[in-house]
Amino acid sequence: MSAASVRDDAGQAPDPRFGRPLADPPLDPDVKLDVDALLEGLEDYRPRRRGWTWRRQVPDQRHYEFTYRETAESLERSVPLPAAHYFDNIDPQPDCVITTEIASGRPEDDIRRMRMAAWHGADHIMVIRTAGQSHMDGLLEGTPEGVGGIAITRKQLRLSRRALDLIEDEVGRPINFHSYVSGVAGPEIAVMFAEEGVNGAHQDPQYNVLYRNINMYRSFVDAAVAKHIMAAAGIAQIDGAHNANATAVRAWKVMPELLVQHAINCAYSEAVGMLKDRICLSTVPPDASPAPCMRMDLPYAIALRDLFGEYKMRAQQNTRYMESDSRDATVSHVMNLMISRLTSADIQSTITPDEGRNVPWHYNNIAAVDTAKQSLVGMDGLREMVKVDREAPELKSRVREIKERAVLFLEAMLEDGGYFAGVEKAYFVDSGEYPETHDDGIGRDSQGGVAAGSIVPRADDYLAPVCHHFGENHLELLAGFGVAAPETGRACDIIGGCTLCDDAKVPFIDELDPTDNATVRLAQTAEQRERGLITPEVEWAGDGIVAVTMFLPAAEPVAEAAALEIGRAMNLTDCEVIHKRVMHPAEGTLIELKGRLDVAIDPATLTLPEPPDLLDDEEIRDFVHEHGVKCVAATVGEDEHSVGMREIIDIKHGGLEKWGFGVTYLGTSVPIEKVLDAAIEHAARAVLISTIITHAEVHRDMMRKLADLAEEKGVRDRLLLIAGGTQVTDEIARDSGMDAGFGRKTKGIHVASFIVREMRARGL
Repeated sequence: MSAASVRDDAGQAPDPRFGRPLADPPLDPDVKLDVDALLEGLEDYRPRRRGWTWRRQVPDQRHYEFTYRETAESLERSVPLPAAHYFDNIDPQPDCVITTEIASGRPEDDIRRMRMAAWHGADHIMVIRTAGQSHMDGLLEGTPEGVGGIAITRKQLRLSRRALDLIEDEVGRPINFHSYVSGVAGPEIAVMFAEEGVNGAHQDPQYNVLYRNINMYRSFVDAAVAKHIMAAAGIAQIDGAHNANATAVRAWKVMPELLVQHAINCAYSEAVGMLKDRICLSTVPPDASPAPCMRMDLPYAIALRDLFGEYKMRAQQNTRYMESDSRDATVSHVMNLMISRLTSADIQSTITPDEGRNVPWHYNNIAAVDTAKQSLVGMDGLREMVKVDREAPELKSRVREIKERAVLFLEAMLEDGGYFAGVEKAYFVDSGEYPETHDDGIGRDSQGGVAAGSIVPRADDYLAPVCHHFGENHLELLAGFGVAAPETGRACDIIGGCTLCDDAKVPFIDELDPTDNATVRLAQTAEQRERGLITPEVEWAGDGIVAVTMFLPAAEPVAEAAALEIGRAMNLTDCEVIHKRVMHPAEGTLIELKGRLDVAIDPATLTLPEPPDLLDDEEIRDFVHEHGVKCVAATVGEDEHSVGMREIIDIKHGGLEKWGFGVTYLGTSVPIEKVLDAAIEHAARAVLISTIITHAEVHRDMMRKLADLAEEKGVRDRLLLIAGGTQVTDEIARDSGMDAGFGRKTKGIHVASFIVREMRARGL
């Protein structure tokens, strides 16, 4: 995909003034990102385009033998779901945009994680703890139109967007880059986002007021400017109403308030010129199991979409109840995804247990993306078969009740003087379901808070020679100075264009901190990268962090202390228990431990196993037909598993029958004596046994018994003895007297190739 071919969702070519990215060579899928190269010449980089891009949906799309109703265009390169190899490695993409949230705090590591996430299907990369962070209340230097820019953070944005240009070409799909426009530097950040090609941002003045105690007048004035700039650049906006149900004592009680917060931000956004298809509501189911969450959350989701169906829905998992248990987080995620599929979601956010652990690890990001992709694709077309019964008495009445309570909330707030008065009276984040109140809401003083009294009224002859800046530019006054007003009506034409109209004027300031910057950190890991040394990592390159899961037969406090000692005995430093789960108060505790391992492996010293030498189908088939090869197969001992053996022998699964092998399958729990007798009776050339159950070394015993019995009966030389199973390796099998062993991920082609090659070698 060339830069010129990347178009926005309306099919329009990018603004020609923003189509000059650096001519970086395309990425090689087999080569790591060259971060140093991406940092070089960054001052000359320009974003490829502006604005948000939605996925291109493809109705009735065919993959393998399946037709999908709710999928988007496929990726050119991707990592399919684990089970995809059963279905010709298809990787259907859901119809909605998929988000991943990245929080390493180091842009040089962020971009590596972005690449991994994109290969798994993410096309909305949300970066926090970097530029536009909600805690940014001032600028190191700069003015609202970016003259001077924002030091340090601009470099982070530019490096990320430059890398994403290459990554989206690699996977074959535009990728939206996202951050936060909040704090009292919001307008300045919005300008920088527009200049640097950021595609989406959080912007909600109520977030500043309620959760940052920024003066409410200042917050809304800033929001008007920021939203107007975002609208001009086509940046999609996500609001922050969901923070109420992440904050309230009883989150499920604030559903009416959430509707009111959404309404305020939507109306305000439209008033300053944002298009409806760029206004996204952050929709979060307010509770989680063991509450009866589906019955409680579905009416809210329906009420929300009934009232705000003309806007876009960004669905997110509720993080309020998330702790350190990855299983629990995943189950909640899937249940929330079911609500997305039963109602609607234009953007599907993904959350990981890192929210509860405060350890943002890249493989958890990927796991969450895969969870969303797997669930949404798995539920493809669900609404064609499962309809939400809008007339069901409980659902119908509850949807109506939530709406009515929201209307009452809004009416009461207006009677009390409006939004600012309502905030002063702590209407918001009260854990009573309105009109019930518990008097535990968040109250703010309209004359207080951060940046109170900082609003400066504009003069009657106000003129700013910049575009897309909210407010009145009195261009008609130019005539008094002998200057003609621009025919285009763009104030910046007076000065030959502003930074939003001519990106050549966008300044670039490198990082100013002499120690905390990407260049210094990269120098510290230069040897590791140059030599290709392999060090475990979860957050930053070369951080050496590993996670160890263990079950300890002890009560929780004892198990936790013991786990730390075990970690130290394993030569781990900085050990910390990041998850614990009681299995029984007395019988034991599951522990997940993290620690730092001081090790760097040189790949040049590794001995890699040779890839299997597989024969082609025709060669196998010709040999089998010529020699009439017969096999006897069975699951031995007291094992009732048959699936694995069936995949190796059945033609349905591409097994031995595919090439004409004659296979006699004896079933499960077959005695070794019966297997060998059948092999002799059928004049078999190969005996295949499966040993799944492995306690007390049963798999080794079964293999050794078969080899010994074949020797005893004098048939060992004319039989190939082959074992398979989840715990079987070729080494274990040969040590136990077998000719070969096949473990996990074995296919019929592996066994067929071995039999043919070995029979040739032995002259059988």
